[in-house]
Amino acid sequence: MKKKIAIIGAGIAGLTLANLLKKNTDHEFMVYEREESLSLEEGYGIQLATNSIKILNQINFNKINNEKIFHPKTIDFYNIQNKKICDLNLSKFNSHEAKYTTLQRSTLIEFLKEDIYTQHLRFGKKMKEVSELKDKVLIKFDDNTNDLVDFVIAADGIFSNTRSFFETKKNEPRFKKAIAARVILKSKSEFDINEDNISLMLGSNSHIVLYPINKKKELNMVCIMRCKKYEPDNVKQLIQEIILKQNSKFKNIFENEIKTWPLYFTPKIIPSTNKKVFYIGDAFNGFLPTLAQGAGQSIESAFEIFNLLTKGKLDKENNYFEIRSKRAKIIRNRSNFNFFAFHLSSKIMQNIRNLFLKFLVKREFFVKTYLGKVYKN
Repeated sequence: MKKKIAIIGAGIAGLTLANLLKKNTDHEFMVYEREESLSLEEGYGIQLATNSIKILNQINFNKINNEKIFHPKTIDFYNIQNKKICDLNLSKFNSHEAKYTTLQRSTLIEFLKEDIYTQHLRFGKKMKEVSELKDKVLIKFDDNTNDLVDFVIAADGIFSNTRSFFETKKNEPRFKKAIAARVILKSKSEFDINEDNISLMLGSNSHIVLYPINKKKELNMVCIMRCKKYEPDNVKQLIQEIILKQNSKFKNIFENEIKTWPLYFTPKIIPSTNKKVFYIGDAFNGFLPTLAQGAGQSIESAFEIFNLLTKGKLDKENNYFEIRSKRAKIIRNRSNFNFFAFHLSSKIMQNIRNLFLKFLVKREFFVKTYLGKVYKN
């Protein structure tokens, strides 16, 4: 039976769901974005493992301009002094159709918006009021427009405003007492790394990840540092105290333009109290970035909603929450463990960790268990 759907939020999760619905169903839908335009900041890099590439290929991602993406085959682990510890082969999870992919977020958003931009996307839409009417949900926006729909899919991020309209129990994101600083590098001159690979540098209370985001091999570099509070004006001082004290050779890198943001996570996984309302992407559960699965899980959750909707089971027996929460717990646990392991401050513990890393990355069973469960969909 044909349904009408309101998708709240035009990020990766919302746009993925919109594309799946448009290309594979006759359901009526509209994407509502509270901002006046899409965020297309070029520098923001993302990693997509095979679990999400398989889904995106169903909406023709395999036809994207190959110059705008990259397929790293290996993760190289280093200490903060740029001394290599070991490496992990990512290509074992690849297939001919789906390969581990890195790219700019803007490249993916441009691809996702292409087929829905004019007919199915509305900007400047802020929810003002919601109510239930004859087994449907009536959404009123602050521009005096409204929509009566069968389902509401909230894809409006970790600080989801949609939740405040439908949920009485709060699930406020928590600050992880860490921040991220991002720099786009045109050259790897300060680093002794292989620019074809993902490079992960582990330091005391910090780690740095670098990876190419296109065939020009421009590098996205993100530095994660522990700190008690986020003070944008003091970021350079924090970099000096945490990163440059461990390796002064990186000084020139941080003289480039730096984008920073605080790291938040969702402490609990809470189901929707309304059988007509569903949360996807970070609105469902916000992860730490230490498993590089934020974008991937946004894509997966959109696909789960799409599958249940096409089978007529979306509002039956809480199927979506059971499927999504099981996956989210796996990702959350591994992301949290990585955050802990990457940031060890004791030299003794760092040496022990590095010995374990060297041993574990060569063990097929461990790699398949630890990463295989994440990359499998």
